Parts: sequence; structure tokens; C-alpha cells
Amino acid sequence: MKFEHTHRMIAEGVGLLTILFCIAAFRIDRRKWLRNLTFAAIGTVIAQGILGGITVLWFLPWYISSAHAGLGQTFFAIAVLLALYTGRDWMESAPETFPENFNDELTPSTQTLAWLSIVAIYLQLFFGAAFRHSGMSILPHLVNAVLVSGILAWTSIRVLSRYGQVPQLRRPAAIMTGLLLLQLGFGFAAYLTRVVWGKNAVQPLPSMVSTTVAHVAIGALLLATSFVLEEQVRRHVVRGHVAVAERSPARKAISA
Repeated sequence: MKFEHTHRMIAEGVGLLTILFCIAAFRIDRRKWLRNLTFAAIGTVIAQGILGGITVLWFLPWYISSAHAGLGQTFFAIAVLLALYTGRDWMESAPETFPENFNDELTPSTQTLAWLSIVAIYLQLFFGAAFRHSGMSILPHLVNAVLVSGILAWTSIRVLSRYGQVPQLRRPAAIMTGLLLLQLGFGFAAYLTRVVWGKNAVQPLPSMVSTTVAHVAIGALLLATSFVLEEQVRRHVVRGHVAVAERSPARKAISA
């Protein structure tokens, strides 16, 4: 009960902060699409609370619990995107064509790879949640892990090799690579502690809880990073050219 109550209190705090952010966006920001995104964030929080309540009332059905987990990570990704869109680098810069010409003629395109990364991660999150809540075996999660790793590695290598000189693209691609390696390590640790060593445990052991929580948390970070990378690719890779952010006059004056 202590952990459940703490979970609810944190959820209430997150909901309140989301509402305050929405109010601030309507008072300060003039971008209509950003205001709509804040509404999407509030809607996600409300839906998350409803799913959480249904999970308790219906005694943890695996499909509701899995949807609850996936929606929570979706909200986290939206929050990260809101931070990106309201950040100084995004607000004070405008894309311009990079002096060198980089024809993006490979198939699939870099943006397609970025979207494939997002879809693959979502599938992996669902399979993992379904296994944790006894909805399906671990086999789909393990098989899809190979697919996800290949797609994420492909996307990161494409971005780093072709657009590595652009910080806005290099940073999320490098972070994605590092998180992928961490995720594989914690995934293996969670498999050992939960499936191999803890299969006969009456209650979850501390090692099972810690490795699983870390595995889920890194999965959320990977999802958010994939969204950030997709948005930076959409913004900076245009019609076969790579663009870089133009510094604002104020930043130019400071650097001068």
C-alpha cells in the first residue's frame, strides 16, 4: 500500500505540473500546435489515471496493465518533446541549408528509419509489459529485441556517419546508441534475475525489482530519445540536404 499510495501522489503531482505548463503555454507561447500538444499531454495524463483505476478495480488484467505502462511512457515522450520545443536552441534558431550537399538517396530514408525506430520500440514496450503482467510468454519480447537492436543501430549509424557534424542530430543518435547498450545489459540482467534465478520465488526479490525497473526506465528513455531524433531529422534533413540551426543575433553577439 505504501508504494501504491506514493505512486498515486506522484501521478497527481505530474498531472498538476502538466496543467500548469498548459496554462503557461497559452499565456506565453503563440504556437497553436504547441498548445494542442499540451492538451494532448493533459489528455494522456487523464487517460493514464483512468487506466490505473481500472487496473486496480479489475485486479490487474494484463491488457489494461500493459496499456497503462505504454501510455505512461508515451506521456514521458510528450513531456520530453515539450521541453525540446520550448528550449532555447529550438526557439532561437531556424534551419538553413548546410554548405555541403548530402544527397539522402538511400532507401529507406533517414526519417523513415527514425519512424521505424519509434514503432519498433513501442512493440518492444508492449511485449515486455505483456510478459511482466503474465499476458504472454517472453519469446516475442526476446525475438523483437533482436529486431529493435538492428533498427536502432542502423538508424544511429546512418545519422552519425552522414550527419555527425550537426550537433542537433549527433547528440540524440549518440545517446540512443549508449542507451541501447545499457538496455541490452539490463535486459539480460532482468532475464537472469526474473526468469532464470527467480522463477520459483514466491515474492519478487530485490534483484528482480531493481533490474526490471532499470530496464523499463531505460526503455522509456530510448522511446523519448527516438522521438527527439525523429523531430531533429525532420527539422534538419530537408530534400536531401542537411540543415543546421542559425544562431540568433543575440547569440552571435555573445559569441563575438
